[in-house]
Amino acid sequence: MPAASQRSSARTPDTIGSAAHILAPPENYRFPNGQTYVLLVEWHLFNAGLARVKMEPVGSQQKVSAVADSIGVVNLLYGIHDRFESYFDPRTFCSQRVVKHSEEGSHKRDTQVQFDYTRHRSVLEEKNLKSGEVKRIENEIPACITDAVTGFYYLAAQPLKVGSAYTFPMNDGGKTIDIKAQVEAREQVKVQAGTYETVRVTAEPTSGPLKGKAKVWVWFSDDSNHTPVQMKAKLGWGTLMFRLQRVEK
Repeated sequence: MPAASQRSSARTPDTIGSAAHILAPPENYRFPNGQTYVLLVEWHLFNAGLARVKMEPVGSQQKVSAVADSIGVVNLLYGIHDRFESYFDPRTFCSQRVVKHSEEGSHKRDTQVQFDYTRHRSVLEEKNLKSGEVKRIENEIPACITDAVTGFYYLAAQPLKVGSAYTFPMNDGGKTIDIKAQVEAREQVKVQAGTYETVRVTAEPTSGPLKGKAKVWVWFSDDSNHTPVQMKAKLGWGTLMFRLQRVEK
C-alpha cells in the first residue's frame, strides 16, 4: 500500500472504529534508533530473566531485535533463550518479516514469517531443530499488519493521550487477531532505571483464541520518548512483570 495513501487518512482520529488498521508514523516522528532497553523479567517474585530490545535502520527498513534469556532458578527449571528479529516499513509501520530462534526447555525451533501483501498472505516456515521436521503454513492478512515485536514500538509512536484508543491487526504467522489498546491514566513509576511520570496503556486481543485470556499493561514515559518503563503481561499460564533496568545507547 503506498505510504501517501495511508498518511492521508491515518492520523485523524485518536479513537479508531471497528475496522482495525495500522496508523502510519507521524511525519515528524523519530524512531529510537540505537537505544537498547534492558528489562528485568519477574515471575512469581523470582527474577526470571533479562530482555533486551533494540531498534536500528537496515537499508530501507527498520529492524527490531529482541533477546530474552532466563536466569536463576527459572533457568534451571526451564531454560529459555529466544532471539527475535522483526523488519517493518518505516513509512507505513507495516511488518515485512519476522525471524525467530527459540530454545524453551527441550524445544528448539527456527521460524521465519514473510508477509506477502500482494497476495494478502503470511507465510510461516518453521523447523524443529530436534526432530528436523519442517512445516509451512499460510494465512490471510489484511493490507497492513504489525507483529508482536514491532507492536511494542507501534504503540510508543502514538500520541498516547489519556482516553485514546487504538485498534490494530497483529500477526505472527498464525491467524490475524485484532488488538485494542486503551490509554487509561497517568501514574508515577519507580524502577531501577529511575522514577518516571508515565501513561498506562492496556492492550488485549478482541478476536482469536486469546480473546479474554491475555492482557498486557505497559507504562510508557509521559514525554516525547515514550520509553517503556514497565510492562505486565497476564497470560493463560501466569503473569510476567518487566521493569526497566537501564537504557543503553
